[in-house]
Amino acid sequence: MEKFVNSDFKLGIITGGQLGKMLIQEASKWDLTSYVLDTAEDCPAGKLASKVFIGDYKDYDAVYNFGKQVDILTFEIEHVNIQAVKQLKAEGHKIIPDPDILELIQDKGLQKEFYQNHNLPTSPFQLYESKEKIIEAIDSGKITQAFVQKSRKGGYDGRGVAVISDLNNHEEILNGPSLVEEKVDIDKEIAVIVARNQQGQVKCYPVVEMTFDPKANLVDKLICPAQISQEQTNQAIVLATKIAELLDMQGLLAVEIFVDKKGQLQINEVAPRPHNSGHHTIESVVTSQFEQHLRAVLNLPLGSTELKLPSVMINIVGNPGYTGPVKYQGLEECLAIDGVKIHLYGKKITKPYRKMGHSTILAKSLEQALTNSEKVKNLIKVIS
Repeated sequence: MEKFVNSDFKLGIITGGQLGKMLIQEASKWDLTSYVLDTAEDCPAGKLASKVFIGDYKDYDAVYNFGKQVDILTFEIEHVNIQAVKQLKAEGHKIIPDPDILELIQDKGLQKEFYQNHNLPTSPFQLYESKEKIIEAIDSGKITQAFVQKSRKGGYDGRGVAVISDLNNHEEILNGPSLVEEKVDIDKEIAVIVARNQQGQVKCYPVVEMTFDPKANLVDKLICPAQISQEQTNQAIVLATKIAELLDMQGLLAVEIFVDKKGQLQINEVAPRPHNSGHHTIESVVTSQFEQHLRAVLNLPLGSTELKLPSVMINIVGNPGYTGPVKYQGLEECLAIDGVKIHLYGKKITKPYRKMGHSTILAKSLEQALTNSEKVKNLIKVIS
């Protein structure tokens, strides 16, 4: 990219949360000017950005006017005003990932149809316009077993997802357009982050395994490499690569996959950006996901995804029952453990299960990393 060597080059990021902050930390190594659009000037990326523009990422004018200020526009959240980014693209502005990809991924129903249309493995599903239509399907016998319901738009970090185990309990069914999919008999949940630049070069990161907090439906622990067979590892990488190529993706794509009790892989969903499942790469992989995203966005050669050391990543989240100015406990004790790296996002207010930071635990063996991660998990507390 010719403009990359120009000191006036401006990278625009929507929005300024922890992903934006960590992306700017990498961008600063190349002396890139970073602009951020966020609703708050004191957002996590605010202290690092060259300039913060105040505005809502769902507002047409805010997104459109921000996009005109920068040379390349990228995102840390996919739920942006799609009409605004389409108009920017029509006027010749560089939007990565492409607005058409964003539009597809914003809608979980369109995502599932994409997998179905390309014969990619995913759980059977049906689309419904409303809660009432789902209840009608239950009453008529069309839905006869437990299911997972996902809002078609706006859901992330466990929001917009309901597991309906009792078909007679209609109170837990979500309102609005949604998809209903068969409940997978899950053995493990894994993820692959794949990077692709404009020239079509593709690099996949080592497959990771995720465990989830049952209350918050957030990633509780991430294990790298995943404890799966080599055949399953190869299959996951093939699936992630195929999706990126079918989408003609530029940038990063995080692909979340279920491994069922029979050992079969089924695609859950994807995210077209840096992702929680890649935070460990800052220390454990030769090229972090944030540097790789910049390389892909700027159409530079992709970096090595070789694993340096086994690792476990733990999200540092707000404790239940605490809302208010944040305080951390146990950081000093954690830092006394070899291989522990702590990242605090700079959020001033803690809320129950709010992502406040993460810790990556590195060790020569995965077993040691797992052992040390339990110590870290028990030591770190987020209170107000």
